[in-house]
Amino acid sequence: MRNKIIEYANQKEEICRKNDNISPRLYEEYGVNRGLRDENGNGVLTGLTNISKIVSSRVIDGKKMPCDGELWYRGYRVEKLIDDLGEDHLGFERIAYLLLMGEMPDQKQEQEFQEYIGKCRTLPTNFTRDVIMKAPTEDIMNSMTRSILTLASYDKKAKDTSVSNALRQCIQLISEFPLLAVYGYNAYVHYEKGKSMFIHRPDPKLSTAENLLMLMRPDQKYTRTEAKVLDTALILHMEHGGGNNSTFTTRVVTSSGSDTYSTMAAAMSSLKGPKHGGANIKVMEMMADIRKHVRDFEDKDEVASYLTKIVDKEAFDQKGLIYGMGHAIYSLSDPRERVFKKYVEELAVEKGREKDLHLYQNIEELAPQIIAQKRRIFKGVSPNVDFYSGFVYDMLGIPTELYTAMFAVARIVGWSAHRIEELICADKIIRPAYMSVMEEK
Repeated sequence: MRNKIIEYANQKEEICRKNDNISPRLYEEYGVNRGLRDENGNGVLTGLTNISKIVSSRVIDGKKMPCDGELWYRGYRVEKLIDDLGEDHLGFERIAYLLLMGEMPDQKQEQEFQEYIGKCRTLPTNFTRDVIMKAPTEDIMNSMTRSILTLASYDKKAKDTSVSNALRQCIQLISEFPLLAVYGYNAYVHYEKGKSMFIHRPDPKLSTAENLLMLMRPDQKYTRTEAKVLDTALILHMEHGGGNNSTFTTRVVTSSGSDTYSTMAAAMSSLKGPKHGGANIKVMEMMADIRKHVRDFEDKDEVASYLTKIVDKEAFDQKGLIYGMGHAIYSLSDPRERVFKKYVEELAVEKGREKDLHLYQNIEELAPQIIAQKRRIFKGVSPNVDFYSGFVYDMLGIPTELYTAMFAVARIVGWSAHRIEELICADKIIRPAYMSVMEEK
C-alpha cells in the first residue's frame, strides 16, 4: 500500500503544481510583501518587544546607511554581557535569567536560578526508556519535538496558560532540553548505528554547557576552554529578535491560546528547517568540499579560485552560494560572529586545528570580495555566526546530527521570553490576511 500511495502522489504532483501556481506579477500588483518582507528585504513590522534589539543601519543626513551590526539583550550589548562574565564565569544561566525576567540578577538571584535549573534538569521516571528510546531517529529535532509533546502528559497543569505556570514550564524545558537532545542522539547511534550506548545523569551543580559536554562524552571529561567556548556559543544563539521564523512561530501559536508544550514543539519544527537552524550544517558540508579541492589552505589564489567556482555554480552544490556569508539583516558585520571569533581561535590552538582556522580566515577575507564582484552586491557581505559555529561544534566533538539541536538548547530561552511577553502584552490572535486570486467557477 505504501508504494501505491507514493506512486499516486507522484502522479498528482503535476496537477497540484498547475492549480496552486500564482504568478509573481500578482504579488507586485497587489503589493503583497512575500515572506513578510518589503521590496528592500526588511521585515514588515508586526509587533513590539522589550526583549532584544538588532541594529544593522543608521540614518545619517536623512539616508539609511549600513553599520556594524549590534545585538542587544534587555538593554545590554551582547558583547558587553559576555565581556563582563570574564574568562572563568560561565554565563548561560545568568543571561537566561536576564532574558526571561527582564533584569540582571544579583549574585543571590543568579545562584537561586542556577539551583532551580539544576534541580529541574531531570526527566520523569522511565521517560528516557519509554519515550526517547522507543522510536530512535537520525532526526534529533523530530525526536526532541516528540518528547516535548509527550512531556505535556506528565504535567497536571499542562493547559494552564497563566504567566506563572508558563514561566514554570519554560524553566523546566530550558533545563530538560540538553537531556532530550543528547539522549535522543545516544539512542539513535545505539539502535540505528549499532554502537555502544551510555546514559550519564546530569550534575545539578554544573552549568548547561558543562552538562552538555559531560553528557555527550563516554569519559565525561572536558576542558575549561571547551566549556567556555560552548557557553559563549549558547549565549550568542539564545535570542535574535521577534521576527526570526521560529520566534515568530512562538508568538503566533501563543496568541492562539495554546499551551507551552505545543508552542515549543511548533518553534522546534520551524527551527529545524535548513533555511533557519540548519545553516551551520551547510557550512560544514561546503568546508569539507573545499578541503577536497584546495591543496594549500594558505594559498589565497587557490582558495579564491575555488570560491569563484562555487559562486559560478560550477562547484559544491551548484547553488552559487558561499554558506555562512551574508545575513538577512546584517550587512557590514554580524556582532555574534565578531564575538565568537576570539573564542574560536583559542579553541583551535588548544585542539591543534590552526591549519583549518587559517582556511576559515582566508575564506572570511576573500568570499565577500568575490560575492560583491560576481553578484554586484554592494551593501556589504560579511560572515554570519553560522560560519564558525559548525567549526566549533566539530572541534568540541559534537556530532553533526546535534548541530541544530544545540541551536534549540540555546534558543528555547528566547522563545520562552517571547512567549511570556506575548501572554502579558497581547490579547489578539495573530491573523495576517491573504488575498484570494481564485477563479470562480
